[in-house]
Amino acid sequence: MKFFADTAEIDDIRELAETGLLDGVTTNPSLIAKSGRDFMEVTKEICGITDGPVSAEVVALDHETMMKEAEILRKIADNVCIKVPLTIDGLKTCKALTGDGTMVNVTLCFSANQALLAAKAGATFVSPFVGRHDDNGFDGMDLIRDIRLIYDNYLFDTEILVASVRHATHVLESARIGADVATMPPKVIKALANHVLTDKGIEGFLADWAKTGQSIL
Repeated sequence: MKFFADTAEIDDIRELAETGLLDGVTTNPSLIAKSGRDFMEVTKEICGITDGPVSAEVVALDHETMMKEAEILRKIADNVCIKVPLTIDGLKTCKALTGDGTMVNVTLCFSANQALLAAKAGATFVSPFVGRHDDNGFDGMDLIRDIRLIYDNYLFDTEILVASVRHATHVLESARIGADVATMPPKVIKALANHVLTDKGIEGFLADWAKTGQSIL
């Protein structure tokens, strides 16, 4: 499973990239606004930190303007992935862009039928939002299972990019189902390493080492 950081905070992205665990980055207008920086500037900087896909989202709602915005965004760097909403105009834009060799992330997916449309439009990634799905009384993991089944049935190349990831269990269940990517806030990626028994083990090792009075350095 690939790990993408869902953030526009440069320091967090750089820190994760240094671990070797980062496979890409997803951004959206809300995350860029939260960073307080210029949209184009921050996107270009992120693209320079990771070699993986960096999702940059259009803000237009009609196909013609989406294409104009995408033309600007994909010139930022070779690893820019154009992010479009899962609407008819978004799917039309997806088809046009992927047909031209551009990576496209179709976002705001909340049903398996929507994911089927994204795959038929040639999406590189489809982003089902599991956390928001859970918030509205549905099971986000059931959505991932349905999409995985459909994609496997028809051998679609579109990768399932699990979004709106809130906690480590979302990541675990997505990996069990066979999702291709999970995008999550940096704190969630870091939390995957946490376990109380690991902490206790380290504490015990250090206590025993201290008793020897030795030093490696």
